[in-house]
Amino acid sequence: MKDNILDQEWDFASLVRFAFPTMAMMIFMGLYTMVDTVFVARFVSTDALSAINIVCPVINLTVGLGTMLATGGNAVISRKMGAGLEQEAQEDFTLLVLTAGGAGAVIWGAGALWLDKIVYALGASRRLFPYCRDYLGTLKWFIPANMLQTLFSNLLVTAGRPGLGLGLSVTAGLANLVLDYVFIAVWGLGISGAALGTGVGYLIPAAAGAAFFMRTGPEKRFVSRADRGPARPAGGNASPAGLHTGLKRRLVSKGQLSFTKPKWNWSVVRESCLNGSSEMVGQMSGAVTTFLFNTAMMELAGEDGVAAVTIMIYSQFLLSSLYIGFSMGVAPVVGFNYGSGNRLRQKKVFRICLWFMAMSSLSVFLGAKLGSPYLLRLFAPAGSEVFRMASEGFSIFCASFLFCGLNIFASALFTALSNGKLSAALSFLRTFVLLAGGILVLPGIFGVTGVWLAVPVAEGIMFFLSAACLWRLGKDWG
Repeated sequence: MKDNILDQEWDFASLVRFAFPTMAMMIFMGLYTMVDTVFVARFVSTDALSAINIVCPVINLTVGLGTMLATGGNAVISRKMGAGLEQEAQEDFTLLVLTAGGAGAVIWGAGALWLDKIVYALGASRRLFPYCRDYLGTLKWFIPANMLQTLFSNLLVTAGRPGLGLGLSVTAGLANLVLDYVFIAVWGLGISGAALGTGVGYLIPAAAGAAFFMRTGPEKRFVSRADRGPARPAGGNASPAGLHTGLKRRLVSKGQLSFTKPKWNWSVVRESCLNGSSEMVGQMSGAVTTFLFNTAMMELAGEDGVAAVTIMIYSQFLLSSLYIGFSMGVAPVVGFNYGSGNRLRQKKVFRICLWFMAMSSLSVFLGAKLGSPYLLRLFAPAGSEVFRMASEGFSIFCASFLFCGLNIFASALFTALSNGKLSAALSFLRTFVLLAGGILVLPGIFGVTGVWLAVPVAEGIMFFLSAACLWRLGKDWG
Protein backbone atom coordinates (compact mmCIF):
# COMPACT_ATOMS: atom_id res chain seq x y z
CA MET A 1 0.00 0.00 0.00
CA LYS A 2 2.96 2.33 -0.37
CA ASP A 3 1.24 4.02 -3.30
CA ASN A 4 -1.88 4.91 -1.28
CA ILE A 5 -1.99 8.62 -0.50
CA LEU A 6 -3.39 7.86 2.97
CA ASP A 7 -0.24 5.92 3.89
CA GLN A 8 2.18 8.71 4.84
CA GLU A 9 3.51 10.69 7.77
CA TRP A 10 1.36 13.75 8.56
CA ASP A 11 2.14 17.17 10.00
CA PHE A 12 -0.17 20.17 10.44
CA ALA A 13 0.44 21.57 6.95
CA SER A 14 0.14 18.27 5.08
CA LEU A 15 -3.04 17.23 6.91
CA VAL A 16 -4.72 20.57 6.30
CA ARG A 17 -3.64 20.44 2.65
CA PHE A 18 -5.20 17.00 2.31
CA ALA A 19 -8.44 18.10 4.00
CA PHE A 20 -8.54 21.48 2.24
CA PRO A 21 -10.40 20.35 -0.90
CA THR A 22 -13.13 18.82 1.27
CA MET A 23 -13.31 21.95 3.43
CA ALA A 24 -13.50 24.14 0.34
CA MET A 25 -16.12 21.80 -1.12
CA MET A 26 -18.33 22.06 1.99
CA ILE A 27 -17.91 25.83 2.19
CA PHE A 28 -18.80 26.15 -1.46
CA MET A 29 -21.81 23.87 -0.95
CA GLY A 30 -22.87 26.13 1.90
CA LEU A 31 -22.51 29.15 -0.34
CA TYR A 32 -24.51 27.80 -3.22
CA THR A 33 -27.17 26.47 -0.82
CA MET A 34 -27.49 30.03 0.43
CA VAL A 35 -27.77 31.26 -3.17
CA ASP A 36 -31.19 29.64 -3.43
CA THR A 37 -32.44 31.43 -0.34
CA VAL A 38 -30.94 34.77 -1.37
CA PHE A 39 -32.47 34.63 -4.86
CA VAL A 40 -35.83 33.50 -3.46
CA ALA A 41 -35.85 36.20 -0.78
CA ARG A 42 -34.87 38.95 -3.21
CA PHE A 43 -36.74 37.96 -6.38
CA VAL A 44 -39.78 36.09 -5.04
CA SER A 45 -40.70 36.95 -1.42
CA THR A 46 -39.81 36.28 2.20
CA ASP A 47 -42.86 33.97 2.31
CA ALA A 48 -41.17 31.84 -0.34
CA LEU A 49 -38.02 31.91 1.82
CA SER A 50 -40.07 30.61 4.74
CA ALA A 51 -41.48 27.86 2.50
CA ILE A 52 -38.00 26.52 1.73
CA ASN A 53 -37.40 26.10 5.45
CA ILE A 54 -40.78 24.42 5.92
CA VAL A 55 -39.87 21.61 3.47
CA CYS A 56 -36.23 21.48 4.58
CA PRO A 57 -36.77 18.33 6.73
CA VAL A 58 -37.25 16.29 3.54
CA ILE A 59 -33.84 17.49 2.32
CA ASN A 60 -32.39 16.68 5.75
CA LEU A 61 -33.69 13.13 5.43
CA THR A 62 -32.15 12.69 1.98
CA VAL A 63 -28.78 14.16 2.92
CA GLY A 64 -28.84 12.24 6.21
CA LEU A 65 -29.24 8.88 4.50
CA GLY A 66 -26.54 9.70 1.96
CA THR A 67 -24.13 10.97 4.61
CA MET A 68 -24.80 7.98 6.86
CA LEU A 69 -23.89 5.55 4.09
CA ALA A 70 -20.93 7.71 3.01
CA THR A 71 -19.30 8.31 6.39
CA GLY A 72 -20.14 4.89 7.81
CA GLY A 73 -19.08 3.22 4.58
CA ASN A 74 -15.91 5.28 4.50
CA ALA A 75 -14.94 3.84 7.89
CA VAL A 76 -15.43 0.30 6.54
CA ILE A 77 -13.76 0.91 3.17
CA SER A 78 -10.74 2.88 4.39
CA ARG A 79 -10.15 0.34 7.18
CA LYS A 80 -10.08 -2.50 4.64
CA MET A 81 -7.81 -0.50 2.37
CA GLY A 82 -5.47 0.05 5.32
CA ALA A 83 -5.50 -3.70 6.00
CA GLY A 84 -4.68 -4.43 2.32
CA LEU A 85 -8.13 -5.92 1.49
CA GLU A 86 -8.57 -3.91 -1.70
CA GLN A 87 -10.99 -6.23 -3.53
CA GLU A 88 -13.35 -6.30 -0.56
CA ALA A 89 -13.19 -2.51 -0.39
CA GLN A 90 -14.23 -2.32 -4.07
CA GLU A 91 -17.16 -4.69 -3.54
CA ASP A 92 -18.36 -2.85 -0.45
CA PHE A 93 -18.15 0.50 -2.25
CA THR A 94 -20.29 -0.74 -5.17
CA LEU A 95 -22.88 -2.22 -2.83
CA LEU A 96 -23.21 1.06 -0.92
CA VAL A 97 -23.69 3.04 -4.14
CA LEU A 98 -26.51 0.71 -5.21
CA THR A 99 -28.07 0.99 -1.76
CA ALA A 100 -27.98 4.79 -1.89
CA GLY A 101 -29.59 4.87 -5.33
CA GLY A 102 -32.36 2.54 -4.18
CA ALA A 103 -33.06 4.60 -1.06
CA GLY A 104 -33.30 7.76 -3.16
CA ALA A 105 -35.82 6.09 -5.46
CA VAL A 106 -37.98 5.12 -2.47
CA ILE A 107 -38.05 8.72 -1.17
CA TRP A 108 -38.92 9.99 -4.66
CA GLY A 109 -41.82 7.53 -4.82
CA ALA A 110 -43.16 8.67 -1.45
CA GLY A 111 -42.99 12.30 -2.60
CA ALA A 112 -44.83 11.50 -5.82
CA LEU A 113 -47.65 9.69 -3.99
CA TRP A 114 -48.19 11.88 -0.92
CA LEU A 115 -46.82 15.34 -1.76
CA ASP A 116 -49.73 17.41 -0.39
CA LYS A 117 -49.97 15.36 2.80
CA ILE A 118 -46.23 15.71 3.42
CA VAL A 119 -46.35 19.50 2.95
CA TYR A 120 -49.25 19.91 5.37
CA ALA A 121 -47.60 17.56 7.90
CA LEU A 122 -44.49 19.75 7.85
CA GLY A 123 -46.53 22.67 9.15
CA ALA A 124 -47.19 24.80 6.07
CA SER A 125 -49.82 27.47 6.60
CA ARG A 126 -52.37 28.17 3.87
CA ARG A 127 -50.35 31.22 2.91
CA LEU A 128 -47.16 29.19 2.49
CA PHE A 129 -48.66 25.98 1.06
CA PRO A 130 -48.44 26.90 -2.68
CA TYR A 131 -44.77 27.84 -2.34
CA CYS A 132 -43.98 24.64 -0.42
CA ARG A 133 -45.76 22.45 -2.94
CA ASP A 134 -44.08 24.04 -5.95
CA TYR A 135 -40.60 23.78 -4.41
CA LEU A 136 -40.82 20.21 -3.14
CA GLY A 137 -42.81 19.01 -6.14
CA THR A 138 -39.97 20.04 -8.44
CA LEU A 139 -37.08 18.99 -6.19
CA LYS A 140 -38.40 15.46 -5.58
CA TRP A 141 -37.32 14.41 -9.09
CA PHE A 142 -33.69 14.99 -8.12
CA ILE A 143 -33.66 13.15 -4.78
CA PRO A 144 -31.82 10.02 -6.08
CA ALA A 145 -29.16 12.32 -7.57
CA ASN A 146 -28.84 14.10 -4.22
CA MET A 147 -28.22 10.78 -2.48
CA LEU A 148 -25.52 9.80 -4.97
CA GLN A 149 -23.75 13.16 -5.04
CA THR A 150 -23.56 13.09 -1.23
CA LEU A 151 -22.03 9.61 -1.34
CA PHE A 152 -19.56 10.40 -4.13
CA SER A 153 -18.44 13.67 -2.51
CA ASN A 154 -17.32 11.74 0.57
CA LEU A 155 -15.85 8.71 -1.13
CA LEU A 156 -13.80 10.64 -3.68
CA VAL A 157 -11.69 11.61 -0.64
CA THR A 158 -11.29 7.94 0.28
CA ALA A 159 -10.30 7.24 -3.32
CA GLY A 160 -7.48 9.76 -2.93
CA ARG A 161 -9.12 12.37 -5.20
CA PRO A 162 -10.36 15.16 -2.89
CA GLY A 163 -9.51 17.76 -5.54
CA LEU A 164 -11.96 16.15 -7.97
CA GLY A 165 -14.72 16.34 -5.37
CA LEU A 166 -13.97 20.02 -4.92
CA GLY A 167 -13.99 20.63 -8.67
CA LEU A 168 -17.36 18.93 -9.07
CA SER A 169 -18.84 20.92 -6.20
CA VAL A 170 -17.58 24.20 -7.64
CA THR A 171 -18.97 23.30 -11.05
CA ALA A 172 -22.33 22.33 -9.56
CA GLY A 173 -22.44 25.49 -7.46
CA LEU A 174 -21.67 27.75 -10.39
CA ALA A 175 -24.32 25.99 -12.48
CA ASN A 176 -26.81 26.45 -9.65
CA LEU A 177 -25.93 30.14 -9.37
CA VAL A 178 -26.35 30.80 -13.10
CA LEU A 179 -29.51 28.72 -13.40
CA ASP A 180 -31.08 30.40 -10.35
CA TYR A 181 -30.58 33.76 -12.02
CA VAL A 182 -31.96 32.51 -15.34
CA PHE A 183 -34.90 30.57 -13.93
CA ILE A 184 -35.94 33.08 -11.25
CA ALA A 185 -34.82 36.54 -12.34
CA VAL A 186 -35.03 36.15 -16.14
CA TRP A 187 -37.69 33.52 -16.84
CA GLY A 188 -39.80 34.27 -13.75
CA LEU A 189 -40.26 30.64 -12.69
CA GLY A 190 -40.35 31.67 -9.03
CA ILE A 191 -39.65 29.12 -6.33
CA SER A 192 -39.93 26.23 -8.82
CA GLY A 193 -36.98 27.77 -10.66
CA ALA A 194 -34.94 27.69 -7.45
CA ALA A 195 -35.74 23.98 -7.00
CA LEU A 196 -34.85 23.25 -10.62
CA GLY A 197 -31.49 25.02 -10.30
CA THR A 198 -30.73 23.09 -7.12
CA GLY A 199 -31.69 19.82 -8.78
CA VAL A 200 -29.30 20.39 -11.68
CA GLY A 201 -26.64 21.14 -9.06
CA TYR A 202 -27.29 17.66 -7.61
CA LEU A 203 -27.10 15.99 -11.02
CA ILE A 204 -23.67 17.28 -12.01
CA PRO A 205 -21.54 15.65 -9.25
CA ALA A 206 -23.78 12.55 -9.26
CA ALA A 207 -23.30 11.93 -12.99
CA ALA A 208 -19.62 12.89 -13.03
CA GLY A 209 -18.88 10.80 -9.93
CA ALA A 210 -20.57 7.77 -11.46
CA ALA A 211 -18.58 8.25 -14.67
CA PHE A 212 -15.32 8.54 -12.71
CA PHE A 213 -15.83 5.36 -10.73
CA MET A 214 -17.00 3.43 -13.82
CA ARG A 215 -14.01 4.43 -15.95
CA THR A 216 -11.32 4.26 -13.27
CA GLY A 217 -10.62 0.70 -12.31
CA PRO A 218 -7.87 -0.30 -9.92
CA GLU A 219 -4.88 1.64 -11.25
CA LYS A 220 -2.04 -0.56 -12.45
CA ARG A 221 1.67 -0.17 -12.87
CA PHE A 222 4.44 -2.48 -14.11
CA VAL A 223 7.23 -3.44 -11.74
CA SER A 224 10.16 -5.74 -12.27
CA ARG A 225 10.51 -8.98 -10.37
CA ALA A 226 13.64 -7.53 -8.84
CA ASP A 227 11.50 -4.85 -7.17
CA ARG A 228 9.33 -7.49 -5.52
CA GLY A 229 11.94 -10.15 -4.80
CA PRO A 230 12.13 -13.64 -6.36
CA ALA A 231 8.78 -15.11 -7.40
CA ARG A 232 7.93 -18.41 -5.74
CA PRO A 233 4.73 -20.44 -5.73
CA ALA A 234 3.15 -21.44 -2.44
CA GLY A 235 4.79 -24.85 -2.38
CA GLY A 236 8.28 -23.47 -2.84
CA ASN A 237 8.92 -25.24 -6.17
CA ALA A 238 9.95 -23.21 -9.16
CA SER A 239 7.07 -22.47 -11.54
CA PRO A 240 7.56 -22.58 -15.34
CA ALA A 241 7.50 -18.80 -15.39
CA GLY A 242 10.11 -18.75 -12.67
CA LEU A 243 12.57 -20.66 -14.83
CA HIS A 244 13.06 -17.61 -17.04
CA THR A 245 16.02 -15.46 -16.22
CA GLY A 246 16.14 -11.69 -16.53
CA LEU A 247 13.40 -9.29 -15.59
CA LYS A 248 9.85 -10.49 -15.08
CA ARG A 249 7.16 -7.82 -15.11
CA ARG A 250 3.66 -8.01 -13.66
CA LEU A 251 0.75 -5.73 -12.77
CA VAL A 252 0.40 -4.38 -9.25
CA SER A 253 -2.71 -2.59 -7.96
CA LYS A 254 -2.41 0.95 -6.62
CA GLY A 255 -5.52 0.77 -4.44
CA GLN A 256 -7.94 2.95 -6.45
CA LEU A 257 -11.67 2.70 -5.68
CA SER A 258 -13.92 1.74 -8.57
CA PHE A 259 -17.13 -0.11 -9.39
CA THR A 260 -16.92 -3.88 -9.51
CA LYS A 261 -19.32 -6.78 -9.24
CA PRO A 262 -20.72 -6.42 -5.72
CA LYS A 263 -21.12 -9.15 -3.16
CA TRP A 264 -24.57 -8.81 -1.62
CA ASN A 265 -23.15 -8.75 1.88
CA TRP A 266 -25.83 -6.83 3.75
CA SER A 267 -23.77 -6.93 6.94
CA VAL A 268 -21.59 -4.26 5.23
CA VAL A 269 -24.65 -2.04 4.75
CA ARG A 270 -25.70 -2.69 8.33
CA GLU A 271 -22.23 -1.86 9.68
CA SER A 272 -22.07 1.28 7.51
CA CYS A 273 -25.45 2.42 8.79
CA LEU A 274 -24.39 1.77 12.36
CA ASN A 275 -21.04 3.54 11.92
CA GLY A 276 -22.68 6.49 10.18
CA SER A 277 -25.75 6.59 12.40
CA SER A 278 -24.45 9.68 14.19
CA GLU A 279 -24.50 11.61 10.92
CA MET A 280 -28.01 10.34 10.25
CA VAL A 281 -29.00 11.35 13.77
CA GLY A 282 -27.50 14.77 13.11
CA GLN A 283 -29.47 15.26 9.90
CA MET A 284 -32.70 13.85 11.30
CA SER A 285 -32.34 16.02 14.35
CA GLY A 286 -31.86 18.89 11.92
CA ALA A 287 -35.21 17.95 10.40
CA VAL A 288 -36.87 17.75 13.80
CA THR A 289 -35.33 20.94 15.17
CA THR A 290 -36.13 22.82 11.95
CA PHE A 291 -39.74 21.72 12.36
CA LEU A 292 -39.68 22.84 16.01
CA PHE A 293 -38.05 26.17 15.10
CA ASN A 294 -40.68 26.78 12.44
CA THR A 295 -43.53 25.88 14.78
CA ALA A 296 -42.21 28.08 17.61
CA MET A 297 -41.58 31.10 15.38
CA MET A 298 -44.89 30.71 13.52
CA GLU A 299 -46.63 30.89 16.89
CA LEU A 300 -44.53 33.75 18.29
CA ALA A 301 -43.93 35.93 15.23
CA GLY A 302 -45.81 34.51 12.22
CA GLU A 303 -44.39 34.04 8.71
CA ASP A 304 -41.80 36.82 9.24
CA GLY A 305 -40.48 34.92 12.25
CA VAL A 306 -40.10 31.77 10.15
CA ALA A 307 -38.19 33.81 7.55
CA ALA A 308 -35.86 35.16 10.27
CA VAL A 309 -35.12 31.69 11.65
CA THR A 310 -34.56 30.44 8.08
CA ILE A 311 -31.81 33.04 7.67
CA MET A 312 -30.27 31.83 10.92
CA ILE A 313 -30.32 28.16 9.93
CA TYR A 314 -28.76 28.72 6.51
CA SER A 315 -26.14 31.04 7.98
CA GLN A 316 -25.26 28.37 10.51
CA PHE A 317 -24.87 25.79 7.76
CA LEU A 318 -22.50 28.06 5.86
CA LEU A 319 -20.36 29.02 8.84
CA SER A 320 -20.12 25.52 10.32
CA SER A 321 -19.25 23.97 6.93
CA LEU A 322 -15.54 24.55 7.70
CA TYR A 323 -15.76 22.16 10.66
CA ILE A 324 -17.81 19.64 8.72
CA GLY A 325 -15.42 19.72 5.77
CA PHE A 326 -12.32 19.26 7.91
CA SER A 327 -13.89 16.38 9.83
CA MET A 328 -14.92 14.68 6.58
CA GLY A 329 -11.52 15.36 5.04
CA VAL A 330 -9.47 13.76 7.80
CA ALA A 331 -11.83 10.81 8.37
CA PRO A 332 -10.16 8.56 5.73
CA VAL A 333 -6.76 9.25 7.32
CA VAL A 334 -8.11 8.25 10.73
CA GLY A 335 -9.82 5.15 9.32
CA PHE A 336 -6.73 4.09 7.37
CA ASN A 337 -4.41 4.37 10.38
CA TYR A 338 -6.97 2.56 12.52
CA GLY A 339 -6.99 -0.30 10.00
CA SER A 340 -3.20 -0.39 9.71
CA GLY A 341 -2.74 -0.30 13.49
CA ASN A 342 -0.29 2.62 13.42
CA ARG A 343 -1.06 4.04 16.87
CA LEU A 344 1.80 6.56 16.91
CA ARG A 345 0.69 8.18 13.68
CA GLN A 346 -2.92 8.12 14.88
CA LYS A 347 -2.04 10.09 18.02
CA LYS A 348 -0.19 12.71 15.99
CA VAL A 349 -3.13 13.19 13.61
CA PHE A 350 -5.47 13.50 16.61
CA ARG A 351 -3.40 16.30 18.19
CA ILE A 352 -3.23 18.20 14.89
CA CYS A 353 -7.01 18.00 14.56
CA LEU A 354 -7.56 19.43 18.04
CA TRP A 355 -5.28 22.39 17.32
CA PHE A 356 -7.07 23.09 14.06
CA MET A 357 -10.50 23.00 15.74
CA ALA A 358 -9.41 25.41 18.46
CA MET A 359 -8.06 27.98 15.98
CA SER A 360 -10.92 27.68 13.49
CA SER A 361 -13.62 27.94 16.18
CA LEU A 362 -12.28 31.26 17.39
CA SER A 363 -11.87 32.54 13.82
CA VAL A 364 -15.40 31.60 12.76
CA PHE A 365 -16.91 33.17 15.88
CA LEU A 366 -15.10 36.47 15.33
CA GLY A 367 -15.96 36.46 11.63
CA ALA A 368 -19.63 35.83 12.39
CA LYS A 369 -19.74 38.54 15.05
CA LEU A 370 -18.15 41.19 12.86
CA GLY A 371 -19.68 40.22 9.53
CA SER A 372 -23.29 39.54 10.53
CA PRO A 373 -24.74 42.87 9.26
CA TYR A 374 -23.39 42.20 5.76
CA LEU A 375 -24.52 38.58 5.80
CA LEU A 376 -28.07 39.38 6.89
CA ARG A 377 -28.50 42.11 4.27
CA LEU A 378 -28.19 39.44 1.59
CA PHE A 379 -31.54 38.06 2.68
CA ALA A 380 -33.60 41.03 3.77
CA PRO A 381 -33.40 44.83 3.37
CA ALA A 382 -32.03 46.70 6.39
CA GLY A 383 -34.93 48.18 8.31
CA SER A 384 -37.40 45.42 7.45
CA GLU A 385 -39.06 43.43 10.21
CA VAL A 386 -37.36 40.22 9.06
CA PHE A 387 -33.93 41.93 9.17
CA ARG A 388 -34.61 43.34 12.63
CA MET A 389 -35.53 39.97 14.10
CA ALA A 390 -32.65 38.19 12.39
CA SER A 391 -30.14 40.80 13.57
CA GLU A 392 -31.26 40.56 17.18
CA GLY A 393 -31.18 36.79 17.04
CA PHE A 394 -27.77 36.49 15.41
CA SER A 395 -26.08 38.51 18.15
CA ILE A 396 -27.06 35.71 20.55
CA PHE A 397 -26.90 32.79 18.15
CA CYS A 398 -23.29 33.32 16.97
CA ALA A 399 -21.88 32.23 20.36
CA SER A 400 -22.61 28.66 19.25
CA PHE A 401 -19.67 28.78 16.79
CA LEU A 402 -17.24 28.71 19.72
CA PHE A 403 -18.46 25.24 20.66
CA CYS A 404 -19.97 23.41 17.69
CA GLY A 405 -16.64 22.71 15.92
CA LEU A 406 -15.38 20.35 18.60
CA ASN A 407 -18.80 18.70 18.83
CA ILE A 408 -18.89 18.03 15.07
CA PHE A 409 -15.32 16.72 15.07
CA ALA A 410 -15.87 14.39 18.04
CA SER A 411 -18.83 12.70 16.37
CA ALA A 412 -16.99 12.33 13.04
CA LEU A 413 -13.86 10.98 14.76
CA PHE A 414 -15.68 8.15 16.52
CA THR A 415 -17.45 7.30 13.26
CA ALA A 416 -14.06 7.03 11.51
CA LEU A 417 -12.87 4.77 14.34
CA SER A 418 -15.88 2.49 13.68
CA ASN A 419 -17.35 3.39 17.07
CA GLY A 420 -20.74 4.21 15.62
CA LYS A 421 -22.61 3.68 18.89
CA LEU A 422 -20.71 6.39 20.77
CA SER A 423 -20.83 8.72 17.78
CA ALA A 424 -24.61 8.26 17.49
CA ALA A 425 -25.04 8.76 21.23
CA LEU A 426 -23.16 12.07 21.10
CA SER A 427 -25.21 13.27 18.13
CA PHE A 428 -28.47 12.18 19.71
CA LEU A 429 -27.67 13.94 22.96
CA ARG A 430 -26.51 17.10 21.20
CA THR A 431 -29.56 17.46 19.00
CA PHE A 432 -32.59 15.44 20.02
CA VAL A 433 -32.06 15.97 23.75
CA LEU A 434 -30.27 19.30 24.27
CA LEU A 435 -31.27 21.32 21.20
CA ALA A 436 -34.83 20.02 20.82
CA GLY A 437 -35.32 20.34 24.56
CA GLY A 438 -34.07 23.92 24.46
CA ILE A 439 -36.47 24.85 21.65
CA LEU A 440 -39.38 23.33 23.57
CA VAL A 441 -38.53 24.91 26.94
CA LEU A 442 -36.69 28.23 26.47
CA PRO A 443 -39.26 30.09 24.29
CA GLY A 444 -41.84 29.49 27.02
CA ILE A 445 -39.55 31.34 29.45
CA PHE A 446 -37.89 34.01 27.28
CA GLY A 447 -40.18 34.28 24.24
CA VAL A 448 -38.43 34.85 20.90
CA THR A 449 -35.11 35.31 22.73
CA GLY A 450 -35.46 31.73 23.94
CA VAL A 451 -35.51 30.52 20.34
CA TRP A 452 -32.15 32.20 19.69
CA LEU A 453 -30.69 30.88 22.98
CA ALA A 454 -31.51 27.24 22.23
CA VAL A 455 -28.53 26.56 19.92
CA PRO A 456 -25.68 28.18 21.92
CA VAL A 457 -26.94 26.64 25.17
CA ALA A 458 -27.11 23.15 23.62
CA GLU A 459 -23.71 23.48 21.92
CA GLY A 460 -22.09 24.85 25.10
CA ILE A 461 -23.26 21.94 27.26
CA MET A 462 -22.29 19.43 24.59
CA PHE A 463 -18.82 20.98 24.27
CA PHE A 464 -17.84 19.76 27.73
CA LEU A 465 -19.23 16.26 27.11
CA SER A 466 -17.39 15.97 23.77
CA ALA A 467 -14.17 17.23 25.36
CA ALA A 468 -14.48 14.56 28.08
CA CYS A 469 -14.86 11.78 25.49
CA LEU A 470 -11.88 13.04 23.48
CA TRP A 471 -9.75 13.34 26.61
CA ARG A 472 -10.57 9.73 27.49
CA LEU A 473 -9.68 8.61 23.96
CA GLY A 474 -6.34 10.44 24.08
CA LYS A 475 -5.59 8.89 27.45
CA ASP A 476 -6.32 5.40 26.11
CA TRP A 477 -3.88 6.01 23.25
CA GLY A 478 -1.18 6.85 25.81
